[in-house]
Amino acid sequence: MIGIIDYGMGNLFSVSKALERLEVDYVLGNRPADLANCDGYILPGVGAFPDAMKALEAHGFIPFIKEKVENGVPLYGICLGMQLLFDLSHEGGETEGLGLLKGEITRFSGMDEEGSSYKVPHMGWNQLNIHQPGQPLLKEVKEDHVYFVHSFVVQTKDPSILYATSDYHVEVPAIIGKGNLVASQFHPEKSGRAGMQLLENFCKVLCKK
Repeated sequence: MIGIIDYGMGNLFSVSKALERLEVDYVLGNRPADLANCDGYILPGVGAFPDAMKALEAHGFIPFIKEKVENGVPLYGICLGMQLLFDLSHEGGETEGLGLLKGEITRFSGMDEEGSSYKVPHMGWNQLNIHQPGQPLLKEVKEDHVYFVHSFVVQTKDPSILYATSDYHVEVPAIIGKGNLVASQFHPEKSGRAGMQLLENFCKVLCKK
């Protein structure tokens, strides 16, 4: 059973429909008690980082998520859900994240190294550059195009967590992971074959369901 963490800021419909297509059992829960005994968790996210952290706290999910990850339960963060896993975001000031991975979240500058401007947000289909093809999460995942929508990007000095990146004037961490903790900046449920393969690998390989 996969638990989808509902704290009021995730695209729950598209994620749940993707799991249904994969024939994976899931449960939605807006309190930890609703999701206590799942085999793995999905943390979706759409919106602003400070609001998301407040919502996670209000729903009692911050200690719950940290405990589950520490105990080795697989967790997959999607889009904003990926950014929340890191130490700090500069969106609307500074807001502490869950601190499960080392790094900060900053806004795309909108200006490349040659002084030319580019569009923010990073929106649309962009290609994956896979760095760690042997990771179980990436089984049968190709360097396909996947669907991004984000104005803020992860900055990390830990290359070991970069499973795949994408190029949008800077190197964008696209898929990251550390043991049982994995995430993607793009929306796998909206990313065709590659995205569905990632979700299937998470549910049926990492969670063994």
